[in-house]
Amino acid sequence: MNSTTAPTDLPLPTKRKEAPLYRRLARRVGEYARLARFDRPIGTWLLLWPALWALWVAGGGRPDQKILIIFALGVVLMRAAGCIINDFADRDIDPHVKRTRERPLAARRVSPIEALVLFAVLGAAALWLVSHLNPFTVKLALIGAVLTVSYPFVKRFFPLPQLYLGISFGGWSVLMAFAAQRDSLPRIAWVLYIAAVVWAAVYDTIYAMVDREDDLTIGVKSSAILFADMDRVLIGALQAMMLLALVLAGRDMNFGAWYYAGLAAGGLLFLYQQWLIRTREPAACLRAFLNNNYVGMAIFIGLLLQYVYAH
Repeated sequence: MNSTTAPTDLPLPTKRKEAPLYRRLARRVGEYARLARFDRPIGTWLLLWPALWALWVAGGGRPDQKILIIFALGVVLMRAAGCIINDFADRDIDPHVKRTRERPLAARRVSPIEALVLFAVLGAAALWLVSHLNPFTVKLALIGAVLTVSYPFVKRFFPLPQLYLGISFGGWSVLMAFAAQRDSLPRIAWVLYIAAVVWAAVYDTIYAMVDREDDLTIGVKSSAILFADMDRVLIGALQAMMLLALVLAGRDMNFGAWYYAGLAAGGLLFLYQQWLIRTREPAACLRAFLNNNYVGMAIFIGLLLQYVYAH
């Protein structure tokens, strides 16, 4: 055999086989679902509980079923849209934060154009839902949409972005619920709105404690950074303010034992959260944040039982 002749027994290079279309589509859908946080429903629940409180109060314990369905679906859609626009704004920051570096936009598995298209689709679906309500609610929804889109950019310079989150997103559904049910915003609507805003500041500050070290490194503002070593005390003060607002709401509506039992359960859960964050360990702070779902649930159950058994 000639030494310059190429051997004939070596395997020929093989072309990489492309995954079937259905698998590629499934992967894309999965990335879009993660971008919209459909795999992490805790945020949806935290936004839904104040809306349910308001719908039950505004409806005198019997909210309109059509309005209830529209609000439940709307919360899901707007929370998803809010997460997408937040990740779009933070797409160059999230790769530097341990908790967020694997988000689809941060990891470059979804393009910014794809994210904006998905945001537009979800936002349009939410606005289509709210278009079935009265004009006052539609106007509030449009204002709420502008506030929601502004949040990721306001947190670049505002030292208390968690408070702005409550004002723009966490409690806005309370005002919309009263507008939808009563076509007005009575005093009780504003009291519940304040409670929801303060509660959002509580749980999102606890959430910010998880990322405090990374945020300090990259220069992101948060109430956890602003509060510094006074964080637990100020979170406790906010928790007390939230419960006080709900007590005032209960007095205004002449509620009784069932309602206050729900508030008492929420207060005990707040004490548990204080115990969890005592060492400021990130994993424990995350558990304290997640525990707020039970706070919202306890308050709603108390409210529900108040209407069932005492009205």
